[in-house]
Amino acid sequence: MNPDVTSPEIRAAEFDAADPLAEYRARFILPENVVYLDGNSLGALPKATPERVQRLVEEEWGGGLIRSWNSAGWFEMSGRIGARIAPLIGADPNEVIACDSTSVNLFKLIGAALQMRPGRKVVLSEPGNFPTDLYMIAGLEAQGLAERRLAERERLVEALDGNVALLMLTHVHYKTGALHDMVALTRAAHEAGALVLWDLSHSTGALPVDLTGVDADFAVGCGYKYLCGGPGAPAFAFVAERHQAALRQPLTGWFGHAAPFAFSDDYVGAPGIERLQCGTPPVLGLAALEVGVDLIAEIGVGRLYEKSQALSGFFLDCLTAHKVEIELVSPARSDERGSQLSFRHADAYAICQALIARGVIGDFREPDVLRLGFAPAYLSFADMAAAARHLAEVLSSGEWQRPEFSQRAAVT
Repeated sequence: MNPDVTSPEIRAAEFDAADPLAEYRARFILPENVVYLDGNSLGALPKATPERVQRLVEEEWGGGLIRSWNSAGWFEMSGRIGARIAPLIGADPNEVIACDSTSVNLFKLIGAALQMRPGRKVVLSEPGNFPTDLYMIAGLEAQGLAERRLAERERLVEALDGNVALLMLTHVHYKTGALHDMVALTRAAHEAGALVLWDLSHSTGALPVDLTGVDADFAVGCGYKYLCGGPGAPAFAFVAERHQAALRQPLTGWFGHAAPFAFSDDYVGAPGIERLQCGTPPVLGLAALEVGVDLIAEIGVGRLYEKSQALSGFFLDCLTAHKVEIELVSPARSDERGSQLSFRHADAYAICQALIARGVIGDFREPDVLRLGFAPAYLSFADMAAAARHLAEVLSSGEWQRPEFSQRAAVT
């Protein structure tokens, strides 16, 4: 390294000293000597979460028992948390509800969209979309209700014809981090008479989204990535208010009923967004999710996005300083990608394992992608400098070639 150039560590210290979000790192539980770059897969644990869950278990469940559905507000949790997520994605409070998983919500909204476009069966997406999004289309296709059509992202607009009922895309691509143009694609779909469903799992809590501004119809997102709701946290679903009266979701469970405790034999959908509920809400998971949502909302998505861009840009600068040569898969421009950087290498899996052994936790995506996520709520610029140094050392030393790093585990 040129001795006249300020070292990444010195620059990182200067950036951290000026970081207005630095104080929030102390609001999370992070292991010592670990640089956690997988928050885009599972967010870190907020310090307030264990106390909240313990209080729910011991006082509300243990002491209040079944009375807590009313006295502790369990009945309202799904709608209350949905309303708190709404500003993070540019929606009105009555358009979002926290319930079920991303996969289940995808199924519900794909099915509902198909019913709203009679005579059309095609659900258009792109190859390489997150697998569960494509699997949900395939499940409906197997029932004769849908027809899956895939088009490369540069050919999506021309694939929108009179047979397309729904365009379904992930805003931030899970593997590359590339952003779709929500405005242009939503407009093109509407001009073709189709509805649009956006998967915001890699967007919510990390970068600004304006569902109202883009005139979106539907959206889903998970609660365990940037919202820090914990493993398997409940997801959320968005339905534009203009569609709610016509919405007929296919999973007509009792909590989506207009009067669930009337115990009627016949289903009558609840009014508004509550109709999207299905089974009994997972109260423990919702309580943990609420802590994460409140914390991310307190920080503010705009500030998180600004720091995310700064972190990823600084990380790339650090790689340049260390003369690291590795192919960048993500868009080079920070405004064209989400809160991650992905790199291609034939031995990406082994490199990822070597980094994890050093305490730098990223992840691997088949067949050859090393993916590093930047959760700005709790990462520092010092983390970026350390991670870049470790990656440089792993690559230059050939450390990743050790046999134990090439043995594939069932879960990475």
